[in-house]
Amino acid sequence: MAEKDTPESDRLDDFAHPREVAALYGHQEAERALFEAFMGGRMHHAWLMTGPKGIGKATLAYRFARFILHYGTPEAARAAGARDLAVPPESAAAHQVAAGSHPNLLSVRRPWDDKTKKFKTVLPVDEVRRISHFFGMTAGGAGGWRIVVIDAADDMNTNSANALLKALEEPPPQGLFLVLSHQPGRLLPTIRSRCRTLAMKPLGVAEIVEVMRAEEQKLKAGEAETIAQLADGSAGRALAIASGGGLALYKELAALLSALPRLDIAAVHALADKAARRGADDAFETLSELLTLWLQRLIRAGAGLDPGPDIAPGEGAAMARLTDPARGGASLDRWVEVWEKIGQSIARGEALNTDRKLVVLNIFSMLEAVASERAGV
Repeated sequence: MAEKDTPESDRLDDFAHPREVAALYGHQEAERALFEAFMGGRMHHAWLMTGPKGIGKATLAYRFARFILHYGTPEAARAAGARDLAVPPESAAAHQVAAGSHPNLLSVRRPWDDKTKKFKTVLPVDEVRRISHFFGMTAGGAGGWRIVVIDAADDMNTNSANALLKALEEPPPQGLFLVLSHQPGRLLPTIRSRCRTLAMKPLGVAEIVEVMRAEEQKLKAGEAETIAQLADGSAGRALAIASGGGLALYKELAALLSALPRLDIAAVHALADKAARRGADDAFETLSELLTLWLQRLIRAGAGLDPGPDIAPGEGAAMARLTDPARGGASLDRWVEVWEKIGQSIARGEALNTDRKLVVLNIFSMLEAVASERAGV
């Protein structure tokens, strides 16, 4: 049950929480797999729902939970003529799931720390241990189902991962785990082996545009499509970019990066100040995401893959130059290495509460150094 006014780590800014969203964009195959497993009486007790962050894994998980908690049995769903996982929006289960108050549904995620006024950086073992107490309670109605949504398993530390493994090994009758993971390869093999994997794909541009329109984003003509291209299959990322002025920020960032190995130091400091000012958590997170996206596009270009259309003028040509050793660019291996280091630098900076301006300046220093290696600057 969600406590009123308590921040939720699995909610994106002020947008609807996945449990509140009735519509599902894309993922017809994944929905069909869940529907047929339930209707055919072939339900696995644990599903590992995988795919990039922000593509709709949680939306599908809560949609499935809502369906089971509404109908309870395949017979009841069949009698009602169910053809997919949708349920009547006026149903008690739909209202309770949306409110986070259904007694047979438990959400496990990184908790809010009232002392630091931040979310815990990991999913602690005490949160995972709540599952045992939850399964120990008597389930009322809903065909006796009790459902746990873990969003996301990637946030677990060693102790919480072992606690989840124990819970998976001793599932109660009609206990269901919906385990979400953005990087399943990092999970314990024993956790993966006890789940049925449901691989979900990134969304298409048209589907992401639909999500943005459903969330009533006010954008100029063509901006929704441009942001959808930039979001690389993630509706969550697209919404964050659209709501936080991310498109303008990306163009500012791309202009700086396209000039590598030379940097406009004053502009870099101005950008760092913008992302590091007090209360600018969203701006820093958006900048971090956009930096990562730009580097991913650069690496695709260096690997001979299509990085997508230019979003900022001349960025495609700059990416080609920076990844071509014959033209003074660094090797693809070095760009992959710096991409990984930047990700680690951002994560370490957040964990240690490092001055964000220093984090941003250090990132640009790393990029400048790599771009200068073969350019002879």
